[in-house]
Amino acid sequence: MATNGAPMVPKDATTGLSEPLQVRRLNQYYGGSHILRDVSFDIPAGKVTTLLGRNGVGKTTLLRALMGVVPSSGGTIHLGERDLTRAAAYERVRAGIGYVPQGREIFPRLTVEENLQMGLATRPAGTPVPERIFDMFPVLRSMMRRRGGDLSGGQQQQLAIGRALAMGPRLLILDEPTEGIQPSIIKDIERAIRTLAATGEMAILLVEQYYDFARSLADHYLVMERGEIVLSGLGGDMDRDRVLERLAV
Repeated sequence: MATNGAPMVPKDATTGLSEPLQVRRLNQYYGGSHILRDVSFDIPAGKVTTLLGRNGVGKTTLLRALMGVVPSSGGTIHLGERDLTRAAAYERVRAGIGYVPQGREIFPRLTVEENLQMGLATRPAGTPVPERIFDMFPVLRSMMRRRGGDLSGGQQQQLAIGRALAMGPRLLILDEPTEGIQPSIIKDIERAIRTLAATGEMAILLVEQYYDFARSLADHYLVMERGEIVLSGLGGDMDRDRVLERLAV
C-alpha cells in the first residue's frame, strides 16, 4: 500500500522477526538548510528495502546520518533494541551495520585480501574472510594479491560489498551499487543481493537510481523528495503506484 507523507512501518508477518532498523522523525541540517525532514521508516528483517529519489533529495545524507558520519539534529535511530541515535560511527559498525558507500571507497594501495581483512576489524583476531564472499564474487579469490586500485570499477564494487559482508552485518546498506558498473557485473551484484536476502540473516537497504534494478529486488520501497519520505509500499506495487513518475526530472 502506498502512502503519502506517512512513515513506512511494515511488519514481517511471514518470519515474525522484528525490524532491525527503526528511524523516527530524523532531522538534519547543513548550515541553515534543512536537509532531512522528520524522516521515519522501518527496515524489515530478511527483506530488501529500496530507497529511490532524484539527485539532491537527501538520500546520501540520510545514509551518512544512519552511519553517524554526519550528526542528526533530532529524532531517533534504533538497531533492534539498541539506541544508536548518539552512537559514534564505529559503534554503529560494531552493532552490526555494514555500509557500502557511493563510489566504493576501497583502499587502492591495499591488496584485495587486505581490503577484505579491513572488514574483519570488529571480529575476533584470526577470523577468516567468510567463504560465501568468494562464492558470490569468485573473481576476488583469484585477485587476492592484486591492489584494489588495479581492479576495474565493477570488481572494486564487488570488493566493497565483500568488505562490508566480512563483518557479518545485521543491516547492509548499499548506496547506488550499480553506478558506473558494466551490465555483466550488475547481474552478479543482483544475484548476490538476492542470495543475501534469501538467507534471512540481514536486512538490506538499497539506494538506487536504476529503477528496473531497484524494482526487481524490492520487497518494500521508499521514495524521497526534498528530504522527506513521500511514498512507500510493497516492491510489487511500484509500477501500480507510479513510482517511476516520481523519479522523472
